[in-house]
Amino acid sequence: MKHLIIYAHPNSGSLNHHFKQTLANTLSRQNHDLIIRDLYDLGFNPVLSLADMSGQRKGEVSEDVQKEQEYITWAEHITFVYPIWWTGMPAIMKGYIDRVFSYGFAYRYDGGVQKGLLKGRRATLVNTHGKSQAEYKGIGMDKALSLTSDTGVYGYCGLEIAQHFFFDQADRPSPERIQEWTEMLIASYPY
Repeated sequence: MKHLIIYAHPNSGSLNHHFKQTLANTLSRQNHDLIIRDLYDLGFNPVLSLADMSGQRKGEVSEDVQKEQEYITWAEHITFVYPIWWTGMPAIMKGYIDRVFSYGFAYRYDGGVQKGLLKGRRATLVNTHGKSQAEYKGIGMDKALSLTSDTGVYGYCGLEIAQHFFFDQADRPSPERIQEWTEMLIASYPY
């Protein structure tokens, strides 16, 4: 299977980096085709410009965006690995979505009806956050996070959400907890 990992975290010592590497190593061992797009290493420009916006409506995108769209078109399964910061994705990931998941590529409107254009691809999300699951559940943030990302972004574009992992209290995990999460990620990942 053709796997694309889109990764956003600036720290190569982070838990997110560990999860990205765990998945990359596992997928490679299982002989899947794999491409990793590390947005920080790429120096991806997350700023949606006026030129981007006017070009999207005409089906014209910049070279860096076109390259990312080619990777997405190639992929059968896309895995997004990033932390939850301020109850959302990092700015670089949001900017990637803004620029790459453009009108005419990821979605369009037919007769006023929205249509996701990335159908036939599966997506897995791997997120870390500092709060506990209980705290997020208590204020409804667990449902809000799933609604805004799974439905509002990825599902909107036609991606089928295969799995969404939330690893809580990720700012202070014990080595035992990291091992537990790693085993769970490998065992539950929808290969």
